[in-house]
Amino acid sequence: MPRNVIGVDIAKHWIDTYNLESGTASRIGMTAKSLKAFAAGCTDTLVVFEASGGYERPLAEALAAAGMAYARVNPRQAREFARATGRLAKTDQVDACVLAVMGRALELSPTPPPDPARTRLAALVARREDLVDQAAREANRLKQAGDAFVRADIASLIRVLKGRIAKVETEITAQIASDETLAATEQRLRSAPGIGPVTAASLLARLPELGRVSRGAIANLAGLAPHACDSGQMRGQRHIWGGRKQVRKSLYQAAFIATRFDPALKALRERLEAAGKPFKVAIIAVARILLTHLNAIVRDSRNYMPG
Repeated sequence: MPRNVIGVDIAKHWIDTYNLESGTASRIGMTAKSLKAFAAGCTDTLVVFEASGGYERPLAEALAAAGMAYARVNPRQAREFARATGRLAKTDQVDACVLAVMGRALELSPTPPPDPARTRLAALVARREDLVDQAAREANRLKQAGDAFVRADIASLIRVLKGRIAKVETEITAQIASDETLAATEQRLRSAPGIGPVTAASLLARLPELGRVSRGAIANLAGLAPHACDSGQMRGQRHIWGGRKQVRKSLYQAAFIATRFDPALKALRERLEAAGKPFKVAIIAVARILLTHLNAIVRDSRNYMPG
């Protein structure tokens, strides 16, 4: 753990910082020059900030370029920590202070520096998903449209969107092939049932921890770990929550397909459904087991082994 912790609250045009060691707060403009100067002064310091929909990227890049440690945390985790410590007010300076205290109290581990190849892959995967969503919305509109001109116009746009999706998919394939590590990992992932090119690309882009952490940790990151809801002698129903939504969505779809091809996963699904578990609960359980297998094959540099 670095000797000092600085919490940073990020806005569009500036950042608010709180230095835990000195107890000082400051506001810095969100410019390349200012962020570079800030990063240069973060020796033996862990900088803690929230994932802010991309606004945090310039700060992360400046810190990585300077070789400084930082931890990017989930905003909900930070807010719940604030409530747990009695900090109910919410201002930029208060949030920066909370993040600094959180970094020290929880002894947060530094976030690995970004891999340029994965960063670009993540951007391409996100772009494909945006286009797919647009195409789906237009397809729904086409079903409802009655006017001939409107129908023709919607159909024309759907054709354009499908063309853009195909172009992005080609670029995703090229991006993976251009990086030796990504290409090798994709090949191993696709040896598993239910893991096609789209799911493999999503996992490569959004779950870089795959193969590097324990089965419990990877399930938490993907939002597939069941959490207890017990009190006294009452035993509540376990629920999944948190984690990375898009990763969970990809694995859910993959698990549904995998139960058609892997006898062990099929037997697990049938056993759970026979025990009265809802369909979605059974598929989530299969997805968690599938993710455990994927974590192992990446860790051990091997292909999937059924059973």
